[in-house]
Amino acid sequence: MPAPTPSTSNAAHFRTETDDVFGRIASRYDLLSDLFSFGIHRLWKRRVAALIGSEPWSDLLDAAAGTGDVVLRVIRGQQLRPHQQIVVSDISPQMLAIAQRRAARSKALDFRTLDAHSMPAIAGASVDMYSISLGLKICDRTRIYAEAMRVLRPGGRFVALEASNIRWSWLHRVYLAYMAVCMPVIGWIATGGDASAYRYLLRGIEDFPTAEALAAELTGAGFEEVSFERLSLGIVAVHLARKPR
Repeated sequence: MPAPTPSTSNAAHFRTETDDVFGRIASRYDLLSDLFSFGIHRLWKRRVAALIGSEPWSDLLDAAAGTGDVVLRVIRGQQLRPHQQIVVSDISPQMLAIAQRRAARSKALDFRTLDAHSMPAIAGASVDMYSISLGLKICDRTRIYAEAMRVLRPGGRFVALEASNIRWSWLHRVYLAYMAVCMPVIGWIATGGDASAYRYLLRGIEDFPTAEALAAELTGAGFEEVSFERLSLGIVAVHLARKPR
């Protein structure tokens, strides 16, 4: 299927140019993640880190890295070899600063303030692994796929953790109803009334493609060996793909 048009590929309809919401809530972002998911997001990210660790790579780019949850699990879960380097990038300097503090000066990590939609500072065909976790819902997916394809070396791996769909439609509706009620309450309390902090996330979950549809988007964007793994009944899914060799 063809790649989605720019007008429909940002599930949350979020624009960083007009709202620096993540800069405002950076210090509370990890708390929000724990509250919204009851801490289960830690298991999801541990799974992503394990998948990254199971692949051979020299250069990893973690886009929209936030406070660094995934890469920190990667470096703590395995002994990095001297030739392995990780670029940790995010558009929010405030979020990235927290990730850098948590990393305790790891020499394997290179922190860069970059917009995942366009990263000219990253050379084309220069990374073996591209990861993005819980960022696609607030991004233009068309541009993310194109940029990931550009920076990956031939045969390079793409891995994304993102919102998905519970296979039983009635249960998925119950989950969305729960989120529609609880997310505003939890978000309002945790952010001191910053409504945008949870409005974008809720909209992104509600309007995000199913796991099957996202896999089809990746295929349409030119990726091969596309697969996905549902976690927590399908609340999220880990998507894997490869740039053609």
